[in-house]
Amino acid sequence: MLVDHADALRNIVRAIQTESPFVIDAMVVLPDHWHAVWTLPPENAAYARRIQRIKAHFTRHHVRAGVNLAKDQRGEYLLWQKRFWEHTVRNERDFEAHVNYAHINPVKHGHVTRAMDWPHSTLHRYIKKGLLAANWGCASPEGTFGE
Repeated sequence: MLVDHADALRNIVRAIQTESPFVIDAMVVLPDHWHAVWTLPPENAAYARRIQRIKAHFTRHHVRAGVNLAKDQRGEYLLWQKRFWEHTVRNERDFEAHVNYAHINPVKHGHVTRAMDWPHSTLHRYIKKGLLAANWGCASPEGTFGE
């Protein structure tokens, strides 16, 4: 569902980013969830509020577009998980581990065998800047790289 509307999600994230600035260090959109590593300004580190606004705007986009969304017994849309995992990065090694985890997810979930083949990923930015090799995150017979 998310990748089918990746452009809408991207536009919504940019709009929220304009309202409440943050830097997208890494982001990967998968069919049913997404991973992001963001740097928030110290004076406005309301991470949960940003996530809430992105989810609300994306849901409204779907409703306006006439997408049939399932609802629970209370009438709430079942588009999103109820919770999300938030983590404050402790150091450079922790940052790298979380960026790598986001970027390897398309391989981990079996969508591609090479992370670079997933179009909805900031990995392409890392490769273009020379921060990661194009063959980073390729599946191997022993398992997957990056975890």
